[in-house]
This record gives sequence, structure tokens and C-alpha cells, in this order.
Amino acid sequence: MAATAAAVVVAAALGGGLLLLARRLWPAAAAAGKRSATAAAAAALCRMEGKTVIITGANSGLGRAAAAELLRRRARVIMACRDPARAEEAARELRAEMGLSSRERGGGGGGRGELVVRELDLASLCSVRRFCQQVLQEESRLDVLINNAGIFQCPYMKTEDGFEMQFGVNHLGHFLLTNLLLGLLKSSAPSRIVVVSSKLYKYGEINFDDLNSELNYNKSFAYSRSKLANILFTRELARRLENTGVTVNVLHPGIVRTNLGRHIHIPLLAKPLFNLVSWAFFKTPLEGAQTSIYLASSPEVEGVSGKYFGNCKEEQLLPNAMDDLVARKLWDISEVMVGLLK
Repeated sequence: MAATAAAVVVAAALGGGLLLLARRLWPAAAAAGKRSATAAAAAALCRMEGKTVIITGANSGLGRAAAAELLRRRARVIMACRDPARAEEAARELRAEMGLSSRERGGGGGGRGELVVRELDLASLCSVRRFCQQVLQEESRLDVLINNAGIFQCPYMKTEDGFEMQFGVNHLGHFLLTNLLLGLLKSSAPSRIVVVSSKLYKYGEINFDDLNSELNYNKSFAYSRSKLANILFTRELARRLENTGVTVNVLHPGIVRTNLGRHIHIPLLAKPLFNLVSWAFFKTPLEGAQTSIYLASSPEVEGVSGKYFGNCKEEQLLPNAMDDLVARKLWDISEVMVGLLK
């Protein structure tokens, strides 16, 4: 009986694994021909020669995938990362993949793209200011800013400036970064701002009485709040940028296999099953980065602003992300929190 039961379990596991394998491979195989047939044309339409792009959190996951693709399209990509050593390692790998020189400036040669590494810790307002000061001193233009970096469901901790970590990094750090670079973006117009949010915004609520989660902290709700803040920020910024030539849009990348979930504990025995399921059902970083790449480079969204996208298509927002009064109040409070207004 024991042997029979074991055989049933093994057969079920193998059967489930084959189903997952089929689900992952068959759609990919069916779409492969179409993708290969259109890839060259799409890249030609979205060439980025002469354009400078800043991507936060570009050393891994979605940010690295977006950096690779925009570099392939011949952009000058500035990788804005918290850990310079990891960023330099990722940059070396990307340059090797693209056949670029290791030299920081002029490394692309012949219009093949260029990769630059700069230190940016979004959990430190001083670091954000230093980064922006360096950009404004060294860069003559900024065509695209991709606010990609984020932290996901971490235990309760605070940033250098005393903000709850998820709200501080995901919203406030990017809020200050964007505002300090707006002048350069405006002088480089037409230019674009791309904000990476999450579908989990639907569970978020902006509690103005406890933005710092000092009265109550739930790591899942705090993440959702920060992602809702991303969307409210985008919509209010779009209103303020009307007729400037600078557009701003927000997106959700879907469920992606990245290291964003490093604070999520998965029991040891469940990890093999989780890895199999994530391989079968989650997007790869490149798949997840497609909407960021689309919003950063596609002529189809030239002049489009204040919209929410998923899978390279505009999507409708839920009511909690459509409240203009909340968006304006959040903007005003955020200005005070980051020191733009005293």
C-alpha cells in the first residue's frame, strides 16, 4: 500500500510538472515566430540614439532587463543603484553582452549605446540630492526617467530620514528624485517619466494620520499603500506637467521572477514546488519589463500622459487611485516630508 501511495504521489507530481512545462513552453513556441518576425522592425522604430535614460534599480530584475533592451536600442543608460559594486558587476555583464567597451563614456562607439553607473540610495534623501546634483552637473539632457527600484513587504524598518521603508523608498525617494530632475526633463522635451507600480495598489489606502505606519504596520498593506501612492503621484504630476512636453505614465509589470520577494519566507520543503510554479506561471524579467520599455521608447505613446498601463496597453484604474483630492493632498504632504517645502 505504501509503495502504491508513493507511486501515486510521484505520478501526480510528474503529471503536474508536465502540465506546467507544457503551459510554459507551448505558448512561447507559438509566439516565437511572431516575435522574431517583428523584433527587428520594432527595434528600428524605437531606436534611442542620442537619448539619455535614467533607470533606478537597474542592476537586477526588471531594471536590468530594461537597461539591456534600451542599451540595445542605442540609448545612453544611467544605472542608478544603491550598491555600486553590484551595479558595476551588472554593467560589466551588460557591456560584454552588447560588445561594448568597458570605458564609461563613449563606450558605445559608433552609436551602439552607452552605459553609466551612478550611486543612488532611495532610502536616503541626501543620496537622492547628491545623485541629482551630479546628473545636473554632468548631463546636458535627460530624455527618460524610469522610476523602477522598489522594496517589497519588508519587516518594519525606517529609512535614514525616519520614514517607513516601503513608503520612503517606493514613493518619497522617487518623489524627490523626479522633482529635482524636472527642470532637466523639461529642457529636454519631449521627454518621458515612467513609474513602475503594482496591481496590488488595489489593496492600498492613503491614511494621512499614519503615513509612517507607526500606529499600525502590516507589510502587505504598506506595500500596497506605496504602490497606490505611485499612481496618485503619477496622475497629479501629469496634471502639473500639461503643455510642458514632459509626459508621465504608470504601469504594473505583472508577477515577475525577481529578487523583489527576498523578504518573503517560503518553507524549505515548499521551495521546489514554488520554484516550479514560478518558472511556469511568472514572467521573466524581460517579459515583465516590456511595458516599461514600451512607455520609454514607443512612438505609440508620444504625448500620452497620466495613464495606467499593463502588458503595453492602457488599463482602467480602481476608484481608490482616481481620487484627485487625495492625490493633491499626498503631493502637498510629500513636498514637506522630503524638504521641498518647509
